[in-house]
Amino acid sequence: MYTQIWTKYLPIIRILLKRTKQDNQVLDLNRIDFERMGTGRKAGYKFTIEFTKGRVSNLISSSALASDLAAVILDDKTTKAFLDGGDYTVSLNTKFQLLIKGVSTEDTLVEESA
Repeated sequence: MYTQIWTKYLPIIRILLKRTKQDNQVLDLNRIDFERMGTGRKAGYKFTIEFTKGRVSNLISSSALASDLAAVILDDKTTKAFLDGGDYTVSLNTKFQLLIKGVSTEDTLVEESA
């Protein structure tokens, strides 16, 4: 249902995922794109996807929006290969901001030993 919209944003999401090594990233999405496609309101557009070593590690099946984003990301070879190298969370808030955070195990170990 939302695959076409997420495919449109995929090149930007790819770039932001790579930038998460420096800092968390935020992408402002066009609210109208989503409201035209779906029946939900503000609360229906909120989700969090946890990627652990290239796989979704939390339950997102109740949200078509989240499921479609995860499918688009994991179907892309470049993005999938990047996700294989660490742990990430991708979440959407009610302001239609996509928040991308890197939670790399190696980074955590380095910070703790410093």
